[in-house]
Amino acid sequence: MVRDSNRKEKKDREDSSEFSDRLVAINRVSKTVKGGKRFGFAALVVVGDQRGRVGFGKGKAKEVPEAIRKATDQAKTQTLRVPLKEGRTLHHDVRGRHGAGLVVMRTAPPGTGIIAGGPMRAVFEMLGIQDVVAKSIGSQNPYNMVRATIDGLKKEVSPRIIARRRGKKLSAIVVKDEEQKAVSYTHLRAHETKANLV
Repeated sequence: MVRDSNRKEKKDREDSSEFSDRLVAINRVSKTVKGGKRFGFAALVVVGDQRGRVGFGKGKAKEVPEAIRKATDQAKTQTLRVPLKEGRTLHHDVRGRHGAGLVVMRTAPPGTGIIAGGPMRAVFEMLGIQDVVAKSIGSQNPYNMVRATIDGLKKEVSPRIIARRRGKKLSAIVVKDEEQKAVSYTHLRAHETKANLV
């Protein structure tokens, strides 16, 4: 029994050292009771290992530190693993939606940085993304934005998984940059020739 509790404590310490957290929003909330109003705090926290794992949680308590602790604990229990391209950006463009929240996330070349605001930036930083262009089109509520961002990240699929599903080799799925440029150049030349003939 003692050995099991020691193992659990050790595992909790390892998990807590592995994840870093970011406080996204904190609100003062009230509950009306017979004697008046009871005030408390609600916290929204995003956690991640900055290597492809991210999660979010919310917690309520009478004191701010306790609300943050509850939110952090909840976030650690529901993390999501996202495949990253070269460990720095998304493999493909995705859209995420939750309620009235709608976000668009696009892959970006090296050196772009994180072009996103508020809650979305916190999710990307905790995930370990270095280059991404993102835009929130719908609700500006931080809860909806975080949930919509997580929804979009759930749709992220790596070329290796697609190749496995189709029963093909990875080289047949992934188009090399040189091949892509050659196809684009050929298409452009054909378009120019057609325009000259008209």
